[in-house]
Amino acid sequence: MPPKYGVYSPMVTFFHPNEDIDYSSITKHAQRLLSSGVSGLVIHGSNGEATHLLHDERAKIIRHVRDIAKEYPETVIIAGCSANSARETLLYINEAKDAGADYALVLPPSYWSAAMSKPVLRAFYVEVAEKSPLPLVIYNFPGVTSNIDLDSDLIIDLATSCPNIAGVKLTCGNLGKLQRISASLPATSFAPFAGKADFLLPGLTVGSNGVISALANVVPKVHVEVLRLYQEGKIEEAQDVQRKLSVADWALLKLGISGVKAASTKWFGYGSSQPRKPLPWVGVEAIQGEVEKALQVVVDMEMKL
Repeated sequence: MPPKYGVYSPMVTFFHPNEDIDYSSITKHAQRLLSSGVSGLVIHGSNGEATHLLHDERAKIIRHVRDIAKEYPETVIIAGCSANSARETLLYINEAKDAGADYALVLPPSYWSAAMSKPVLRAFYVEVAEKSPLPLVIYNFPGVTSNIDLDSDLIIDLATSCPNIAGVKLTCGNLGKLQRISASLPATSFAPFAGKADFLLPGLTVGSNGVISALANVVPKVHVEVLRLYQEGKIEEAQDVQRKLSVADWALLKLGISGVKAASTKWFGYGSSQPRKPLPWVGVEAIQGEVEKALQVVVDMEMKL
């Protein structure tokens, strides 16, 4: 079965100033997200700095969040398990399953990008899907994979050929691709997700299963509200909220992953914006001017929901 419909927050990983993992802040963050009505959490996605985590840290964080989520038994946990070989990808998937994950999120391998032809990428996903103990969610994000962009033909082919491939996250922002996928595959067996807040509502109108959005780290309730308004047919109200989300999403993007954490510190009182090097660090003071104005609008909405 594909992941259930809804909003998924791709959790950031909080670190102490010495770059050790800050489990206390992760706990506070997970509790706030879970209490907001999200359908699930994505751990070790791009915002979680998966590429900067040590091998043993990955399973420890998944297990930690799963323990917190026991109070919310319907919570879906999708774990990032990407690596540049099928062998290591499967190692991460097996460890994620043992730690309590429900699905594995997998990027296309990209280190040898020139060799990653469509047949090579197809063979990679088929092998991983056939051997994986968890259903796969394909992760299409050209910005972190040397511009490898999986097209709708390949995604539909993989979903049709491999029952263990249950969804795709489209951070590429291609609504036409999302529409083609939703038109070709039944929602009961495959879940295409919008990958950013700025096309949450447009994604819903072309058949997405919801959204996996970095901004949902900051204002998860506002994302859930858009889904509610859409499902109730209150399109004009949903459009009004979407406009504010789109502006805020663009503002947050300018601050990077460190800025997502800084927003948690500024408005919710926990965590440090410390990333692991070489990611650039921005402090709370970086949230100012038009960026602060755009984010403040949606934070004010969040506080009222």
